[in-house]
Amino acid sequence: MSVTKPRIDDLLEKTDNNRFLLASVASKRACDINSMLRGQHNRVLAVQDVDDITIALSGEDAISMAMEEIIDGGISYDSDRFETALRHKVAEA
Repeated sequence: MSVTKPRIDDLLEKTDNNRFLLASVASKRACDINSMLRGQHNRVLAVQDVDDITIALSGEDAISMAMEEIIDGGISYDSDRFETALRHKVAEA
């Protein structure tokens, strides 16, 4: 699987051209989306018999949804906290 939409270059622009940061932000958001969808799935199962509510609710996978949210500006990061965390990890190494 490869990312074609949104373009990887556009995604990297949103994360200061840092591939690690892009992967971290996208994966964290995808986990949040999965958790949210699982919660909705459990509520629906209590009411009716549905096999795969994730696709029915979203129509796409969570990582694609996260990437689109990054491009749209709905997901961002705190650059100061990120820089502080990087300095902290470098100091430990």
